[in-house]
Amino acid sequence: MIARALTIAGSDSGGGAGIQADLKTFQELQVFGMSAITAITAQNTLGVQGVYPVAAEALNQQITSVAEDIGVDAVKTGMLFDEERIRLVAEKIRFYNWKNVVVDPVMIAKGGASLLTENSTKALIEDLLPLATVATPNIPEAEAITERNIETLEDRKKAAKDFLRMGVRGVVIKGGHDVNNDTTVDLYFDGENYYYFEYPRVDTKNTHGTGCSFASAVTAELAKGRTMLEAIEQAKHFIHLAIQHSLNIGGGHGPTHHGAHRQFENNVEVKTWQESI
Repeated sequence: MIARALTIAGSDSGGGAGIQADLKTFQELQVFGMSAITAITAQNTLGVQGVYPVAAEALNQQITSVAEDIGVDAVKTGMLFDEERIRLVAEKIRFYNWKNVVVDPVMIAKGGASLLTENSTKALIEDLLPLATVATPNIPEAEAITERNIETLEDRKKAAKDFLRMGVRGVVIKGGHDVNNDTTVDLYFDGENYYYFEYPRVDTKNTHGTGCSFASAVTAELAKGRTMLEAIEQAKHFIHLAIQHSLNIGGGHGPTHHGAHRQFENNVEVKTWQESI
């Protein structure tokens, strides 16, 4: 039977991020994708023009309908909008006892617009992160959650420990926002070892949806039964090609190319290493 992955996130009318990016990623990685929409956004490559939350009752019913008929092998959360919806989603994950839970703590849009209301961070930390098999924050999100200034890899290692103290079983702190090097390094910490994934930096402004797509790629691979390290490695290959061959659409930050892995060979030199705590 085909693996099944559920994304619980916001809709992006521009098609580059959110539910749309997640479902594209699931399809590309040969997983059956399902969705529960938390909010509808009016956005494009230039920014977010409006955010319209879906009623909590509707969100609850979407998750129930999927879970009780089709079933879920892995679930990914993205933009959850506010405290009420975060706590509702956490309650549903606990109720269905889902084990492969990828939490992408979407807080800020590419153009800088806030995608969470006030008090939401507290609910994220208290209710949702303790359920996460892995969290996938970028550096600004990790700073906001840990209240720690992150400038170096050592800072990221300290922040990673903070995440595990919050209850997550693993965390990937992505390195795309560290623009001081000609490579990007993603750091994965599982409580015992630090794993590093270093890729050449791609010089492009078209990175809309990279975080959503990476997290959903991890989700897809976990749904298929891969180990966490395998899932992260496969997701890194997928998203690097998607960025390397991104689409120059619109007047702002264009989207990544979800089909790039089918069209182009991955001949990039990747450096990986690990160290124990």
